[in-house]
Formats: sequence, C-alpha cells, structure tokens
Amino acid sequence: MARIYTKTGDNGTTGLAGGKRVSKDSTLIEASGSLDELNAAIGSARACSPLDNVDSLLEAIQNDLFTIGIQISTPEDAGVRISGIGEEKIGNLEREIDALEDRLPPLKNFILPGGSQEAAFLHLARTIARRAERRCVALSRSAKVDPRILRYLNRLSDLLFLLARYVNHCRNVPDLRRSREE
Repeated sequence: MARIYTKTGDNGTTGLAGGKRVSKDSTLIEASGSLDELNAAIGSARACSPLDNVDSLLEAIQNDLFTIGIQISTPEDAGVRISGIGEEKIGNLEREIDALEDRLPPLKNFILPGGSQEAAFLHLARTIARRAERRCVALSRSAKVDPRILRYLNRLSDLLFLLARYVNHCRNVPDLRRSREE
C-alpha cells in the first residue's frame, strides 16, 4: 500500500482527476475543502448517537456530499463521466424539510446554535453548508458548476437547521433562545 504522503503537493498545488494540477488556494479547492469540512461536521453529529431516522438521513447526505465533491473536482476534459446530484436528491431534502416543519412547533423568535451536543454539531454543519454554497457560487463564476449543486446545498442548510431543532425537541432539550437584552 502506498504511503499517504506523496510530496507532490509540497509546492502548493494539488492534483485533480485526469492529472491536472491546481493551486491549493484556488476557488475549486476552496469549494472542495468546504464540502469536506461539511461532511466532517455531519460525521461529528453522527458520532453523538443520533436518533436512527436522523442518522440514516445524515449518512445519505454524507454520501451525496462525497458525490458533489467528486463532481466539482473532476474537470470536464478529464474523460471521466460523473453521475452527479439529480433532482430526486433535492426533492428528498425538500420532503424531509416539509416533514420536519410539520412535526415542530413554529418558531416565535430567533434561536442560538446549541441545545444538545448533536444539535450543536448540526448547527455547525449548517453554517459550513452555507459557506460551501458560497464557495460553489464563487467557483461557478470561473468554471461550470451544475446548478443543482447550489440548490442542494441551499436546501441542505435549511434541513440541518430543522434537524437541530428536531433533535432538541425529541430529546426534550430546549432550543437556546436569543436574549433581547441589548
């Protein structure tokens, strides 16, 4: 088995599928790195022994994020066919959002990230999802990015917010309410 270090990135570049090298601070690598961080934050939420239905949903999302990472990191001229995120994945997120909204009491004020440890990680993942979306928007200005990726990430951040609230609700942990002292 080859070692994890290759020394090929010591000059500040990294390799893409097909052999092309790009700077490690390129918009592509920024987007890819944000997706990787998002996946790790979701993994942290899953490490908190989540509810079974939440865990299976988060596992599917982690696989989707891996697919998105491959999709944006594979140049069109690499000669590799990537099946990316389709409309059905976005529809799945929307159905989950609708179901959670039906189960939760309506928000009457702003909440702060936190509550249970699992919810705190889901809130963290939500903020990283927003950043990943911004990085993919920036990438779309210089490279082709499937617009479904942007829609998926936008819906995902909403879903992660609701999942954090849902987890707190199921565990009888109150959401942290924003104080009005200013």
